[in-house]
Amino acid sequence: MAHVLVRAKVESYRLWRPAFDEGDSRRKAAGAIGEPLVFRSGDDPFEVVVLLEWDELENARQFFGFPERSEAFLEATKKAGVTDTPTVFFLSQV
Repeated sequence: MAHVLVRAKVESYRLWRPAFDEGDSRRKAAGAIGEPLVFRSGDDPFEVVVLLEWDELENARQFFGFPERSEAFLEATKKAGVTDTPTVFFLSQV
């Protein structure tokens, strides 16, 4: 099973969340499965962490444009009010 963990700072959770939700169909078309788990930091309300389940790790890498981030991913994060470069971890369950 493959997972992606994303950590980012946002201008406003209230503005970020609808933009994140709009990307659901694109994520699913690229191989995301299930519902994402979304967390806010208990210490910083402008920091969000998202855990996504993916069908294949390689599909997740392609979606996020790794090893180099895709322009589409960077543009979507900017539009959503992300204020830093998101940290993305590609995880394999053991």
